Amino acid sequence: MLENGSLRNCCGPGGRGGFAAAAGAAAAGGAGAAADPRPGWVVTTLSSVLIFTTVVDLVGNLLVIVSVFKNRKLRNSGNAFVVSLALADLVVALYPYPLVLIAIFQNGWSLGDTHCKVSGFVMGLSVIGSIFNITAIAINRYCYICHSFTYDKVYSWWNTLLYVCLVWVLTVIATVPNFFLGSLKYDQRIYSCTFTQTTSSYYTIAVVVVHFIVPITIVSFCYLRIWILVIQVRKRVKSEVKQRLKPSDFRNFITMFVVFVIFAFCWAPLNFIGLAVAINPLEIAPKVPEWLFVMSYFMAYFNSCLNAIIYGLLNQNFRKEYKRILMSLWMPRLFFQDTSKGGTETNTL
Repeated sequence: MLENGSLRNCCGPGGRGGFAAAAGAAAAGGAGAAADPRPGWVVTTLSSVLIFTTVVDLVGNLLVIVSVFKNRKLRNSGNAFVVSLALADLVVALYPYPLVLIAIFQNGWSLGDTHCKVSGFVMGLSVIGSIFNITAIAINRYCYICHSFTYDKVYSWWNTLLYVCLVWVLTVIATVPNFFLGSLKYDQRIYSCTFTQTTSSYYTIAVVVVHFIVPITIVSFCYLRIWILVIQVRKRVKSEVKQRLKPSDFRNFITMFVVFVIFAFCWAPLNFIGLAVAINPLEIAPKVPEWLFVMSYFMAYFNSCLNAIIYGLLNQNFRKEYKRILMSLWMPRLFFQDTSKGGTETNTL
């Protein structure tokens, strides 16, 4: 989500640079700027990580979407946000990631300013859409477990569709200002067209707070309340809710909690580096090694392929549906069978 505009190319002289020097280099080079060639192992490592991420992102999130639409036990209001999150992860594998790979292989951006800005915009939609959907999932789980008596009314199918639309409307609103501020630029150090913090320190701070810290705080509150309720039930402090909190509900909560923790782990380094540099660019920027920034950025990329893996590892219904879909590639008749009776978790998320 954030580009560190304070660092020089790690393969250039000194390996570090000042905020003004890096900003000036980006402005002079424009979208087509090319860096000095990096060592072969760096190019191989970055391209391998991105190729793996793109392939697993495409396959995994398509499996998630098909699984939900194919299995009636997975077609519930909670999983509407799971499909929405899968779409947010999927779009970057369809457009921005392939363009980043081309830039890696060509050691610069050769696709023009339009592709640069559009790919940066799509990247922003994906990142902000992901965190907003994760927030919506946490609120959904909080209502389902902690306020189960009103859940069906609050999360009727029509209401849920409205909530999903609201998530994406807010995502677009949060991303559009980049066009007016001119903050979508090519960064030769990460081979990507993305949000650049050098446009405005105040805007960068606002982005981190509104698009990362506030959603993470809301999600943390929701999951903390759920954990408190789970502990109370297990200690029989609230035995009256034990019948409502089934083992499958707890397993589904754990699945989405893991999704949240891994997202926060993958994106926190990049966001906090950007926040630190935006607050005090002259003091902090020269002290941040570029290898740390590049690693943080590709950690954030890598997150887009992890959710589908988490569902497969922790959720029995998704795991079984994955197997059936993959087996149907060799036996197509399996794809059209009703698999709803094969699952055991009726409120799967």
